[in-house]
Amino acid sequence: MSLIEKIKSSVKENLDEIVANRRHLHANPELSYQEFETAKFVAEKLRSYGIEVQEGVAETGVVGLIKGNNPDSKVIALRGDMDALPIIEENDVPYKSKNEGVMHACGHDVHTTSLLGTAQILQSIKNEFEGTVKLIFQPGEEKLPGGASLMIKDGALKNPTPSKMIGQHVMPFIDCGKVGFREGMYMASADEIYFTVKGKGGHGAMPEKNIDPIVITSHIIVALQQIVSRYAAPKIPSVLSFGDVRAFGATNVIPNEVKVKGTFRTMNEEWRMEAHERITSIAKGIAEGMGATVDMDIQKGYPFLVNEPELTRRNKAAAIEFLGEENVVDLDIWLAAEDFSYYSQEMDSCFYRLGTRNEEKGIVSSVHTPTFDIDEDALEIGVGLMTWLALNELNFKG
Repeated sequence: MSLIEKIKSSVKENLDEIVANRRHLHANPELSYQEFETAKFVAEKLRSYGIEVQEGVAETGVVGLIKGNNPDSKVIALRGDMDALPIIEENDVPYKSKNEGVMHACGHDVHTTSLLGTAQILQSIKNEFEGTVKLIFQPGEEKLPGGASLMIKDGALKNPTPSKMIGQHVMPFIDCGKVGFREGMYMASADEIYFTVKGKGGHGAMPEKNIDPIVITSHIIVALQQIVSRYAAPKIPSVLSFGDVRAFGATNVIPNEVKVKGTFRTMNEEWRMEAHERITSIAKGIAEGMGATVDMDIQKGYPFLVNEPELTRRNKAAAIEFLGEENVVDLDIWLAAEDFSYYSQEMDSCFYRLGTRNEEKGIVSSVHTPTFDIDEDALEIGVGLMTWLALNELNFKG
């Protein structure tokens, strides 16, 4: 029996437990940095497999170590994030969230499950490979400053230090049975923008006596669209969006201030910093020119994510060997953000996508929506492929 066949057979043998793990995690979601029960569940599972465990990394993170023969010869890391989102689940499924207002709407239950399943198989064959696999079960991917950054600060990548990092993420736009890869720049940096325009409120029937922050805010938002359309270089992907504008006035009440929240994303650090300055300058210039003031707060978020080309090519080739060429697709640049990017700044990394879509089953919703779900057949691929990629990288002699 080939190693690939052995992996696929092991996944099938463990599939009932894999599905049960995913359903347990999905039914019991926890918000970012509150993953106490999730971390406990993960640690207990790892110990039941006989894996060395370190708890309390960045408070709710868990690190496991699987040592093969000659464990110091090579160390690689695999990552799964654990946190959920503040969303009310609308799916009518047996494993629907039991925690009102909290939902695994981004597939982190799948990522954790896949890493647990991978750990179980690798531990069972640890005498058949050389090197060490570090398992990174990470909190807080969904919320700044990003659990990855906190795990790194708390020493998750030390003792031993991995040379390579591999992670996966569900993709509802790719059919179940397929996976996707992209070399080089893949995902954007993400910054949060908060500003408050302060004017002078009063009666809506007497605007001449007021400094209307609503009108001024509207001018600022429209003008800021120039950041991408007129200042960004054509080959630098960028997006600036505002999703929360609050005035708290009334039909006949002009408020004193307006609060705005938005996001800026791009893939070039020099332009990123320039854009921050332009956003602030434009907003302040308009506000002051119209008699108001603006308090600007731009919170620098996750960096851009880079898939190291050679590592990604190896992983893509290994995926083709495992799944067949027809089931491995090329990914486009994605202007969403992921704190896996912190790992990609530290070491050669590869972040790939696991297809979870099944139109025949009605599983078509995007992540971060109340109806997001996966075709659970994807779990078999999620565990099997990650196991194969880890072994393939450990066996690589370059």
